Amino acid sequence: MLVTNDEKLMFQGHKYSLEFLKDKPYVRCLSKEGEMLTELFFASCCDTLEGTDVTSAFSPWEVEEKCDCVLFYTIADSSIWKSKKYTFLCKEDRFEYYYEVEGEGSISECKYFSGYYTGSLRWGSGKMFSGFAIDKLFNPEPDTSEQYYYHPAERSVIDVLGVPIHGKDNWFFTPPPFCFIGIKNKTMFTLGVKAAAGEYKFSEYTYSGGRGAYLSLSYEGRVRVKGIYRLPAISFILGEEEYELLKQHCDEIRVDTSKRKQYDWWKTPIFCGWGVQCSMSPKYNLPAPALAKEAFYYEFIKTIEEKGLKPGIVVIDDKWQKSYGINDVDTEKWTDMKGYIEVMHKAGRRVLLWLKAWDPEGVVSDHCITDFAGKKIAVDPTNPEYEKLFRSAIRHMLSQDGLNADGFKIDFTARIPSSPYCQTYGEAWGLELMRKYLEVIYSEAKAVKEDALVMTHTPHPYLEDVTDMIRLNDINGSSNVNDAMLHRAKVAKAACPSCIIDTDNWPMPNKQSWLDYVKLQPALGVPSLYYLWNIDSTGEKITDEDFELVKKAWKESLGKKGCGDE
Repeated sequence: MLVTNDEKLMFQGHKYSLEFLKDKPYVRCLSKEGEMLTELFFASCCDTLEGTDVTSAFSPWEVEEKCDCVLFYTIADSSIWKSKKYTFLCKEDRFEYYYEVEGEGSISECKYFSGYYTGSLRWGSGKMFSGFAIDKLFNPEPDTSEQYYYHPAERSVIDVLGVPIHGKDNWFFTPPPFCFIGIKNKTMFTLGVKAAAGEYKFSEYTYSGGRGAYLSLSYEGRVRVKGIYRLPAISFILGEEEYELLKQHCDEIRVDTSKRKQYDWWKTPIFCGWGVQCSMSPKYNLPAPALAKEAFYYEFIKTIEEKGLKPGIVVIDDKWQKSYGINDVDTEKWTDMKGYIEVMHKAGRRVLLWLKAWDPEGVVSDHCITDFAGKKIAVDPTNPEYEKLFRSAIRHMLSQDGLNADGFKIDFTARIPSSPYCQTYGEAWGLELMRKYLEVIYSEAKAVKEDALVMTHTPHPYLEDVTDMIRLNDINGSSNVNDAMLHRAKVAKAACPSCIIDTDNWPMPNKQSWLDYVKLQPALGVPSLYYLWNIDSTGEKITDEDFELVKKAWKESLGKKGCGDE
């Protein structure tokens, strides 16, 4: 319901109301009980590499009523843009906020609900902020602290990046949905990024808290505007449960997966050699990647068969290849990888090859993304020559004339390049660059084998059609393992419900944590096994009794084919 008079301009929905304040540049959001949730400074600023955006004036609010929504918009000036247009799109149960810039510039950072403003003597000049009257903020992205709830005065980030160093230890999902959730008593609302296809060109979504707060997207100068450019919307959906709201946000931006096919073998238990490679590392005094050898993988399978386990999938992990960027077999480690895969096929098993995303090892600089100094920092999937090389490698790995493998476990996607002044062949950046990389793998894999399985740890709805299986990724040994993995599974199911979940299994802080997680795995997705003889972190031996528990869990899993006893 639209309410407008000399004193008040507002929209009244079923779950919220918006008040467009006439005495200051803010829009107030109230819950259905009339409790203030936010007071939003609407004159957001979009900075470029060329300059800082400042607003000094805007027009009176215009209102446009449509059949299913009401639009409120105003036009503003700018120190660097020709003009800006701010819009609130209001529906009964939700609303969106977005703005357009007109002019020229390379966007560095897009702020929402904050920016420099000089248009009011009463409220002063300078940088303006918004008020989020919430008790806490929910961030779905897992990190090593396993902190999902933040005080509204804190800073919180969702991004495509991650490495185990200060401030970047969130590599587990790359990325989860770009959606924070504000919580005020029993009322919750999304702060979800909603962009058009092709416009997810940012790398980082940040909530910057404090007595004044705001949101921002990091573009790093990668979007060059000439004309009118609409920035992604922030979607406010109101509800009462975090993961359900996360799913509702994802439903708004989900790609079409109606033609997706799944195959029975995708749901069979997985054996991955990485954990055993790690457990063998001290014995051989070699790093784990050096132990991705043919002889050892035959020994792994022999042990698995002796224990009465029947995995449907075997993953050959890091580093079977000579060069990460080329994915050519290291023949010193593997004299006959095709022969090994044939043996696995005859035993009723499928084989996935581990791929290290982005690593430029073995790739010439001309086919790579380089930094400002010309140093190669990643392969460039936007470069036609590298794409041709990569597709050829994929065909060799999967085709009967090549290695005849059955799919890929794609790892290290968190090493996606980021920073201003990087040089690429094409324009894709941020999540769009991630999508391009995965699309090359996915489309070529399916062209070679329709049932090829592509596994990633990228549970974002915009990537749902370029991955078949979401891996929950490495275990965080400093946390309660089951609680942490349950959270990840909930996020993955909200983001990509059409994808199967690989529960992972490494690294474990101790054997009891491993056993507890083995019991939980069937409830989350496909069970994975990374250990055979001992837990690498503690040296604790794995007994036949322990393997009986593994077999029981495998039998309880969704994919019963090929697991446990006959």
